[in-house]
Formats: sequence, C-alpha cells, structure tokens
Amino acid sequence: MTAKPLRILVTGGAGFIGSALVRRLIADTGHEVLNVDKVTYAGNLASVECVAGSPRYRFLRADIGDAEAMRAALAEFRPDVVTHLAAETHVDRSIDGPATFVQANIVGTFTLLTQALGYWRGLDAGPRERFRFHHISTDEVFGSLGDEGVFAEATAYDPRSPYAASKAASDHLARAWGHTFGLPVIVTNSSNNYGPCQFPEKLIPLLIIKALAGEPMPIYGEGRNVRDWLYVDDHVRALTCVFEKGRPGETYLIGGRAERTTLEVAAAVCDCLDRLRPRADGASYRRQIAHVADRPGHDRRYAIDPAKLERELDWRAVTTFEAGMEATVRWYLDNEAWWRGGLAGGYAGERLGLNLAEAPASAAAR
Repeated sequence: MTAKPLRILVTGGAGFIGSALVRRLIADTGHEVLNVDKVTYAGNLASVECVAGSPRYRFLRADIGDAEAMRAALAEFRPDVVTHLAAETHVDRSIDGPATFVQANIVGTFTLLTQALGYWRGLDAGPRERFRFHHISTDEVFGSLGDEGVFAEATAYDPRSPYAASKAASDHLARAWGHTFGLPVIVTNSSNNYGPCQFPEKLIPLLIIKALAGEPMPIYGEGRNVRDWLYVDDHVRALTCVFEKGRPGETYLIGGRAERTTLEVAAAVCDCLDRLRPRADGASYRRQIAHVADRPGHDRRYAIDPAKLERELDWRAVTTFEAGMEATVRWYLDNEAWWRGGLAGGYAGERLGLNLAEAPASAAAR
C-alpha cells in the first residue's frame, strides 16, 4: 500500500491521539489528510495549527454520526484509508453520563461504517483492493488483570465501565462489518497514551496542572492501579504501520511495555517538575500528592503484549517512560496558553465520575 502516497481520512484529528497522527502524517510522510472532527470540549485545532498550511492537509468540522456529512466527505475526498479515532474517551465522564458515550462511540461508529461500506462498494477494483477501514480502540475493553498476565489479541472482552463497554461495542461492529460485508477492517487496541496536547482531564496533564497551581495532586484510592504507558508518538507510528502494512481482518495490540502504578506516575511527574520548575520553597512537588476516594469499578491492572505488531510489522516503542515523561512535562511548561484554553472551555480540573445518578435513573425508568 505504500508504493504511492495515500489519502487518509482521520476522524477525531483535533483530539489528542488524532492530532498527533495528523502532525506525523503531514510532517513525515507524503500522505494527504482530511481531518474530520466535531471539535467538542476535548478537541483543539491549535494542536494541528503547525500543519494547517500544508497543501496536503484539509479540515472538515463534522460529526461522524451525521450520515450525510460522512457520505459527502467520503465521496469528495475519496480516501484510501479511513482511520477512525473519533470517540468520547474519559472513563470518569462515562460514569457521569453514559448516554453520550453510547451515541458517539456506538451509534457514531455504526454510521461511519455504514457510509464507508457504501463508498467502498462503489470503488473500482484497484482502489477497492487498496482501501482500509482502521478502527482504533483501547485495552480497556479487556477488563482487569491480576498481578500476572497480559492482554493479547485473543483475550476475551470484559469491559467494566460505560466507556469500555461503548468501545467494545464499536470494536464488535467494525469486525462484524468485515466478516459480514467484506469491508477490509483492521482493529488496533492500545494501552494508556500520554504526551503533548492531551486534554487536562486525563491523569498526567491534570497532575502537572494541579502541581503548578500549588493544589493537591489527586490519586485515586491507594494509587496501586497499574497501567501500561505508551508515548503518543510511538502510538501514531504504530497506527501508520498498521494501515500501511497490516492485513485486513487482523487485530494488533499496541503497548509501551512500561507498566507503572498511578503513584509511580505521580512521582515521575513530580521529579520532572522538581528539575524543570522547582517550587519556590525548595520542597518537592511530591508533598502535594493527595489520595482521594477511588473511582467506582476502578480496574486493577492493564498490560499489553505487543509481540504480534513487533513481529509482523517491525514496530517497536522507542520512547522510554522516563524520556516520554520529561518531554511531556516540558511541553506543558512551554505551552501554558494551550492548556489554559482547555480549562477556559468549562473544565476547571474538578473531580468527575462520582455522579451515579444517570444510570440508576435510566434503569428505574425501564
């Protein structure tokens, strides 16, 4: 597929991972990009401003749940690849308001798949053979691990949060469109991403911003929950490998082989800040770490085995956790205007995910 530049339609390209992918495709490849994004609270067009002037880049403000807008975008841009990142992604918000996640992640993916299928069926033989629908997902669909073991491509699904359930459903829809209708679908599931341009509600940027404000840095429960951390630039390199060289019908897991507890992550943030922007009183930022009530249904541990991707597509995560954390902290220190803009949009770093009213009320209504 890489003998000539491709036309890539990226959904969610104003978001964290999507914008990193857009920046990489424009800066490091010859591919053309159509960035389709609704630009909700977590989207920020400033994240792709550095490539906005490229003749190989276009932007369309549209909702993937708008069937006519998706049909028109596909017909006009005529992509070789749809790489589908648009989603509601925050677990805590899914606890407060699961309906939004069902609509965006399940209904939105269904709508996009339906329009992509119609587009693909209308292609001539060459473009039809070349086309890929790349559905991008999360390791949270697999549920929780104990102290041992890792997720692999054959791991059974066991989602525990409304967010994870909505992504699991969208994964199943994508695979069903492949099996039933022949759409050339590839699915990837990645571990926790971190890096520049991540909205401040997520753990690492939230810890950075709370630390700089002199506020308590909140850690759920005992802070012993484990995640496999993946620097976002490594992830988007993997995504590019997958849609360029991956096989339709396959699933690839993407992980950084960097398991850390939440407490270890917080300590790493503090250590970077201690070096790069010391507190005025000379104390470590670690003194600001504060334990708060745990998230409802908080999964104990995630860990990914990316061996299939490493073996078949020759991809490796090259950024160590330490190097990635330092680069991330430096970026937030150097780009205060970017994250303050996110805070100005209505999120002020408050705790989310403790409002359990919506789901029980809905259940009672049935």
